[in-house]
Amino acid sequence: MAGMRRRSLAAAALLGWVGAGSTGCEKRAQEVRSEAELRQSVQQMMPAVERATRLRFKQHPVVLRRSRAQVRDYVIHKFDDDLPPAELAGAQAAYRLFGLIPDSLDLRRSMVDLLTEQVAGYFDPDSNALYIPADIDPSQARLVISHELVHALQHQYVNLDSLVELKRQNDRRTAAQSILEGQATLAQILVLMPEQRIESLPNFWDLRTALGAQQQGMKVFGSAPLWLRESLIFPYLGGAEFVRWFEREYPGKQPYGALMPISTEQILHPARYAAGDRPDRLVFVSPSPDTVRYEDGLGEFEIRLLLEQYLGDDSTAVLVATGWNGDRYRVLGRGADVLVWYTLWDDAAAGTRFFRGLERAWAKRRSGAGAGGRRSEVKQLVLSGVPVVRLVDAPARWSGWRHVPAVRVRRAAGKSPPLGFHQRAK
Repeated sequence: MAGMRRRSLAAAALLGWVGAGSTGCEKRAQEVRSEAELRQSVQQMMPAVERATRLRFKQHPVVLRRSRAQVRDYVIHKFDDDLPPAELAGAQAAYRLFGLIPDSLDLRRSMVDLLTEQVAGYFDPDSNALYIPADIDPSQARLVISHELVHALQHQYVNLDSLVELKRQNDRRTAAQSILEGQATLAQILVLMPEQRIESLPNFWDLRTALGAQQQGMKVFGSAPLWLRESLIFPYLGGAEFVRWFEREYPGKQPYGALMPISTEQILHPARYAAGDRPDRLVFVSPSPDTVRYEDGLGEFEIRLLLEQYLGDDSTAVLVATGWNGDRYRVLGRGADVLVWYTLWDDAAAGTRFFRGLERAWAKRRSGAGAGGRRSEVKQLVLSGVPVVRLVDAPARWSGWRHVPAVRVRRAAGKSPPLGFHQRAK
């Protein structure tokens, strides 16, 4: 779930990991305390941010301090604006049914607590201002300013709110957020460590274990479910790896507009982005046997997390989720206790591999007490020539078992590179 814009310590922690032992980094991250010093830092860093992104500021952003209570109020406001009560209830029911969060977890409270703990600063498009918590470690201020300045600059070229406010397009939102956070993370490194060669850094996504370990000391993050932790980190690390690839392959281009990736599959597999591999669409068509409480999709990244959680192995999850071609689920029932999920696959082999992996994962999901009074079915289908795997998980007495909601496949319009990429830049 791509939720509200996240402003976490992940980027700062990553920079600290990259720059460990670098006295140059320590000098550049010198203490910044007063609001006047914050404004001065913004002015000083703007040219470096422009060089790192190859974009020019059209106007100067404002920088202001906020108390931790004000930061929490902002987090609550943005979260509630992004997920009104009905949407929140539907999303929470969905992730509980998938088993990605415990049935006892209050999603709103957990997300607000996690984001409040993780927020080291944020850019608000509505006010065109950077906000820095008053209690931030002074040595972290320049790290945060450099990252948020990139978001301020991005907003002058692309409407950030229009990207993160896509409704019930979870995977597409995560892909867009990955571009924004990935570009900001790379630029941040270049601004504060100009001697660092980006191409010499290790694969960013491979750093997530080390980065996660750094954040285990944070109480809320350390106790959060796998899905919450990994979803928080992915836009920074997965996004940074994709943007690094993009800048190498297509120098002079910006991954905005028609060039914006549309799925986490494209973020995870840049070659598929370059080849124009777009997911097919699924549309529920038959009358529902029950009230529709929520509808969305997971995407390849969250499918990986689902498989990793229940199969216990990251490499197996990566293999089983590869070949994703789209997915859509519905949460049904007065008690939001029915899950119907369709996934599309590139070919029969990928579909069969996922079918077997999901069977194993769901058997663990519903083992023991988790199966009480419920029935699950994982089934392979072919729709419009596309391999499909369908999961239905519902109370055993659900009336819809006789008429499971059906879907129609809308094939992507060809497999062509994104607009303007008909020929790779030389």
